[in-house]
Amino acid sequence: MNISPTPQTIHEPARDVRVAREVDVCVLGGSCTGVFAAIRAARLGCRVALIEKAGAFGGVATLSMVNVWHSPLDTTYQKQIIAGLTTETIARLDRRKAVTHRPNNPHWAWAFNPWELQIELDEMVRDCPTITPMLHTLLAAPYVHDGKLAGVIVEDKSGRSAVLAKVFIDATGDGDLCHRLGVPTYQAHHLQPSTTCCMLEGAKESLQQILPKVVREHGHEVGLPEGFMWGAFLPGSSIYMLAGTRIYNQDCSDAQQLTAAEIEGRRQVRAMLDLLRKYAPEHAVSLQALPARIGIRQTRHVKCHHQLTGDEVLYGHRFEDAIANSSYRVDVHHHDKPGITLKYLDGTEEYNRPGGGGHKGRWRDPLPEGQADPTYYQIPWRSLLPAGPFDNLVAAGRMIDADSQAHAAIRVMVNMNQTGEAAGVAAALSLDRDEPINAVPVAAIRAALAAGGSIVI
Repeated sequence: MNISPTPQTIHEPARDVRVAREVDVCVLGGSCTGVFAAIRAARLGCRVALIEKAGAFGGVATLSMVNVWHSPLDTTYQKQIIAGLTTETIARLDRRKAVTHRPNNPHWAWAFNPWELQIELDEMVRDCPTITPMLHTLLAAPYVHDGKLAGVIVEDKSGRSAVLAKVFIDATGDGDLCHRLGVPTYQAHHLQPSTTCCMLEGAKESLQQILPKVVREHGHEVGLPEGFMWGAFLPGSSIYMLAGTRIYNQDCSDAQQLTAAEIEGRRQVRAMLDLLRKYAPEHAVSLQALPARIGIRQTRHVKCHHQLTGDEVLYGHRFEDAIANSSYRVDVHHHDKPGITLKYLDGTEEYNRPGGGGHKGRWRDPLPEGQADPTYYQIPWRSLLPAGPFDNLVAAGRMIDADSQAHAAIRVMVNMNQTGEAAGVAAALSLDRDEPINAVPVAAIRAALAAGGSIVI
């Protein structure tokens, strides 16, 4: 029997696409970054379409179950440098006893219930009647008319339609809108590996001591790579979020590699539990939940007007166009060896390998007498503005322009939350002033952020 080879291309006939929405601002991506962008724009009077491909908002914090956010204080824990929608959201969760506070800790300040956060984000979106939420909605293609980005074509349960808008915020994480528009993007030479989290229940000793020990000693038997294992208990619960898997050498902006990474992450979760049953059956724990999607650390970056560098982060460079502040350390999850390296603003560093303890040293010499170590760093607005050619497009999230070392610090959620807020404010000001988003004065953006509750330094 002759089997015809699969054709390399097919012809899709041209068709008219129904316009489902016309709004002021279109936000692609419903992580906390995207939700916060939408809320900020809506609070300033904009009609907003908030498009998310999954069935819930929150991204890494909810769908990937990474249930911790880092400190809003500087490295001395004396000065608050972050507020806005991040602290507003934590206060809302606090009212439901859905947050554990761990003050003055360099690793994380808040552990929350990700499912409570998922519902809270729904409430926050509903509190803004000018936001149209669009869940289970996938970006199919951008719509460019007369050289201007005029809309996006989407697919949902009702079929194919278009959303027209005046300003667009790409908060997809992977820079999907920018990439499909042909806006310049790039990738680091080596991507930080992704992690599939899970929710487990069992004795504290079993979860935090025995399981890591068994995996460290026997992981090679089931193909578990050495990586790094950490976690946090859900507030008021014996359920533990474990981040212990490591998926190397997979570019999660590629469809096939993303599929492979998702399956491999779940395989590693089961393999860990199988090892525990085999070698320490008296310490068995039960699997309570798997994430809706893998936790991705790095894929594409969008080429913007300024690439944030590791030196600018580590030396606490101040920017006149700063729109975000942070004290979170440089946190490198290695692609070529187990463990992580942490670099701090005081010049110290620590390499942590499973079972190997922490090896401490310095990435720079102590500063001369009389010079103080920086206690926070900043993200400039220019690192969110794509290089061109579209003047009604802004990026927000982990794909903003940053070198590998800077990205290892800024990619965490509390930092990216702030980029979303800045993008939403700038979009609203662009419309109010009737000028391109890249022409909006930074002083106006910073003033509006401060007026909306952000800390602007």
